[in-house]
Amino acid sequence: MRARLFPLWLLGFYGAWLALVARGDHWGTVVAHWPIAASMALGSYVAGATPMGGGSVGFPVLVLLFDLPATLGRDFSFAIQAVGMTSASLYIIASRRRVAWRLLAWALLGALLGTPLGLRWVAPHLPGGVAEIAFAVIWASFGLMALTRLSELSGASTPTPTTAGFDRAVGVAIGALGGALIAAVTGVGVDMLICVVLVLIVRADLKIAVPTSIVLMAGTSIIGAATQWLSGGFAPETFEHWVAAAPIVALGAPLGALVVNLVGARLTLALVSGLCLLQFAWVGLVQWQRMGWHSVLLGGGGLLAFHLVFRWMNELGKRMRQRAREPVPGPERSRRCGERAGPRLTSDDGHEPALSSISSAPMSGVAPPWGRSSPSRSTATPALGSARPVQVSSSAARW
Repeated sequence: MRARLFPLWLLGFYGAWLALVARGDHWGTVVAHWPIAASMALGSYVAGATPMGGGSVGFPVLVLLFDLPATLGRDFSFAIQAVGMTSASLYIIASRRRVAWRLLAWALLGALLGTPLGLRWVAPHLPGGVAEIAFAVIWASFGLMALTRLSELSGASTPTPTTAGFDRAVGVAIGALGGALIAAVTGVGVDMLICVVLVLIVRADLKIAVPTSIVLMAGTSIIGAATQWLSGGFAPETFEHWVAAAPIVALGAPLGALVVNLVGARLTLALVSGLCLLQFAWVGLVQWQRMGWHSVLLGGGGLLAFHLVFRWMNELGKRMRQRAREPVPGPERSRRCGERAGPRLTSDDGHEPALSSISSAPMSGVAPPWGRSSPSRSTATPALGSARPVQVSSSAARW
């Protein structure tokens, strides 16, 4: 059933798109807006292959190249990613790619809360030009961080074990803050945040971080597009650009997701970093003509702030990885193993079984992974040729 998910989605989407265009006689609109469709051919590939949403190309093209309002660029990013990144997400699920599901689930919940609040209370009150500068600064900071640590980040393969509490707190923060302060302003960015957390703090491979970021941006885009639609609908220009580009991104984003699984992590990270810095230079030139030194101060201050944040996250990731590798004696080891390794064996009365009974006694219950270890106890088990009992600790019995 999972293997049929992606083909069924494509069949349903293209059928609905054809019906929409034919019934509304939008063929002329599709042809007239071919430039944005051509731009999103690249944008959709970037969306599926990197932790940068398709709006990372659509936003600057509409706002900087076509000189349209930033709100229109944001709304178009939401609308087009709701198609392209949803298509890539379904391909990822159908092909059974590795995804950090627990962290992702909490991040989606946070985005559900934060994105509508940001669209209502944050984005409308920002002065002109701030959205474009914020967009460029966020991605340039990520690009600089990635380039300066390219070997270190692309070499990460085994994620640092995390607890359920860590995933819950960090996931909700990513979705809520990223949705309210970044995605609600630019239409993208929350995918970058979860990718940075997975790569810098958890030390996950990019082939886990990128699919996770794609699924999160797809959900955030659907939330943002639905919020804007229910709040009064989209501007006519947004629909015109969307109807021309939607059939392109429906296939382009899954193609990017396919390619990223074939190429090395180092090449993917270098590609992302180069695109980030290119966008920053582009936005900087445009905003310099409009705002002068104010744009330099905003851009430079933003780069410094994000650089410090990313550096702190990288150091936190190093400490977490070092702590995970340190041998921990006794009950503390049992507690950490229980938090990270998941369920443990328990008997009917809630106590852990003795080592001699694990092979013969059925598992009757599962304790929560964050549960507290029971104290060590002795189990009378006759040794070979001796009647003396053998002392077995609870941690030994568990493992």
